[in-house]
Amino acid sequence: MADVRDILELERPVTPELTKEALLSSKKRTVERKIVAKRPEGMHREVFALLYNDNKDAPPLLPTDTVSGYKKTKARLGMKKVRRWEWAPFVNPARTDGAVFHHWKRASDEQKEYPFAKFNKQLDIPTYTLNEYNAHLKTTKWTKQQTDHLFDLAKRFDVRFIIMCDRWERANYGIKSVEDLKERYYEVVGILNKVRNNGMEKKIYVFDAEHERRRKEQLKKLFDRTPKQVEEEQQLLNELKKIEARKKERERKTQDLQKLISQADQQQTEHHQKEQQQHQHQNQHPTTTQKKQDKKLNKKKIQQQPRTSKVDSVVSAVESAGIKFTDLRGTGVSLRSQKMKLPANVGQKKAKALEQALQEFKVDPNPPPIEEICVAFNELRSDMVLLCELRTALATCNFELESLKHQYEALCPGKTLNIPAALVNPPEDDSTGEGDGSSAMDCGMAV
Repeated sequence: MADVRDILELERPVTPELTKEALLSSKKRTVERKIVAKRPEGMHREVFALLYNDNKDAPPLLPTDTVSGYKKTKARLGMKKVRRWEWAPFVNPARTDGAVFHHWKRASDEQKEYPFAKFNKQLDIPTYTLNEYNAHLKTTKWTKQQTDHLFDLAKRFDVRFIIMCDRWERANYGIKSVEDLKERYYEVVGILNKVRNNGMEKKIYVFDAEHERRRKEQLKKLFDRTPKQVEEEQQLLNELKKIEARKKERERKTQDLQKLISQADQQQTEHHQKEQQQHQHQNQHPTTTQKKQDKKLNKKKIQQQPRTSKVDSVVSAVESAGIKFTDLRGTGVSLRSQKMKLPANVGQKKAKALEQALQEFKVDPNPPPIEEICVAFNELRSDMVLLCELRTALATCNFELESLKHQYEALCPGKTLNIPAALVNPPEDDSTGEGDGSSAMDCGMAV
């Protein structure tokens, strides 16, 4: 400012002379101001900040805006000119009354269609003539006036049946429920589509009013249950869970027992095979004494050994063959496809053999779960398991026949036992593709 006053030849106020002492005193003042008071020991930082600030002033009692803040900041405006806005009229194409509205828009913007008009979606409500009604739509439950009123409400309220039932004029057209309105509406729409398209309509929606009434009635009963009934139902569900858990435990124990029985049978067959090999080796160079001893030993074994033990086990296995599918009688919602699920007592070998058999006979492993298909598919798989058990029984019986034949030849040397070929090798059915027992089920389940 001193230089400006000199240039303008204005009088300049007297300024004190700048000396060394003056500079040193000003520095001391700034240093003293920068000294910050020390926070007392044991006092929290937040509490000390309330008691002290840089100006050593007391904390304010009320909030103020006097400090530098948003009120003193200057707006940073550009140097461009502001675009002009105008109060312009516009028309909504969704309205049919020609109403004109106004809104603000920039003057440079082009006039466009109202953007929110695209959300005005109108349903295609069919109409019918008097001849069509008399020819196809006449019923005893509905009059033409009631049907006209129904379609008028459908057009006004976009087929919102709850609102249509509320706006239904009961004084003039009688009392109608929501299900009645839906049933009549979809009935008329289906008949019109069928008549106008000459029966070429792919799918016509049919509303099942009785099912909807039963559903609502059951739902009302469910909501009207007392706390005592809810508690009783919960107890029954808990008991059902306990019964199912005990049933699964029994099935698991039965499966383990079947595994043990199959292992014991396998060991017994191996033992028989070893004994037969030993007898055959001894019979190659027999002496008279050895022959007598072998006859006595074989007679004792034949008398002591229960011949029908193996056969009885096979017969019992065949009688209990098949798959017993459980009925789904739960209280909750269940899928019909769960009926085709294999029970837990079916082993992995049986399941794999069934899968291979279905592939061999070209049967869909996952058919559509219609009631009739579910029953037929379960019976088919049960018959397949029975077929596997019969083949296993046949192989076991052939093995028993061969062992008895060897025993007879050992007891009566020089004589042969003629077994009919039909018993050992039954006739094959080439049409079924079973062949010589090399099918998928033989590979998975034969003994």
